[in-house]
Amino acid sequence: MIRLRIQVAHWPRALILTDTPRPNCRDCQGMGGFEHPYGDHTGEYAGSDWEPCKCWNETRRWILLPLPHRPRWLRRRTAAPDPWGPGGYSNGAPF
Repeated sequence: MIRLRIQVAHWPRALILTDTPRPNCRDCQGMGGFEHPYGDHTGEYAGSDWEPCKCWNETRRWILLPLPHRPRWLRRRTAAPDPWGPGGYSNGAPF
């Protein structure tokens, strides 16, 4: 049985319909796969491999609607420095 959800893809910019892992899967407990960490020759962490579970096909996806890009004049501009400082607190003396 396919469990579908809608996602926003950033490249290409579109709404896509994708399959999700089975939430009650006994093998992966709904995570969709298994992470296998590995180490280098000194025994330190060097990364991890991902093995997908058989309850989920992560390549099953369909593009529903391509999304337009924002016009240049609507894109986020850099904000002016906050006069109150980081976190919204003043850097100045209280009086």
